[in-house]
Amino acid sequence: MASFIKPSVIRQTCLAASKRNFSTKIPSSFPAINKPAGRSTFVRDALPGSMRVAAFHASGRQSILPPLPHYIANDAAAVPKPSPSHGSYHWTFERLIAVGLVPLTVAPFVSGSLNLATDALLCAAILIHSHIGFESCITDYFPSKRVPKTKAFLWWGLRGATVLVGVGLYEFETNDVGVTEGIKRIWRA
Repeated sequence: MASFIKPSVIRQTCLAASKRNFSTKIPSSFPAINKPAGRSTFVRDALPGSMRVAAFHASGRQSILPPLPHYIANDAAAVPKPSPSHGSYHWTFERLIAVGLVPLTVAPFVSGSLNLATDALLCAAILIHSHIGFESCITDYFPSKRVPKTKAFLWWGLRGATVLVGVGLYEFETNDVGVTEGIKRIWRA
């Protein structure tokens, strides 16, 4: 296919390309300079401003928003001292209470509501499980650094509520029908 092209045309093309590579001057025959005025006006009017993008920007990039601060805004959290009672033993105890609630919920109904030991174990497990759960909520959602007084107030409120519920469950177990029998009566009502 290339046999019909004259070798002189190929030679001129190669020479022109090599001159163009080493030249910094734009020739007058460059297509971007010799554009017809009607075409550029048409392109400028037909395309919206968001679609007309220049291939090269000579100006620097300008941000719309001011730059973010160049310093660390938050301090790193202090690493607590390792303690098994607040670490692995604490979580193991919490999981054992949570898993133990499943058979403790069924056992008083199976053995009968007159068995005070299973009823008392159920009340104690529910009370401890609830206390640990609310304690985790207070720890997670009320940081000491931001709201120290609110956290202290909620801690004491939780302790008071736990004691109050414990006394109420004890009274209900000893002076009334008990938790299991109370649930049975409500279920049948």
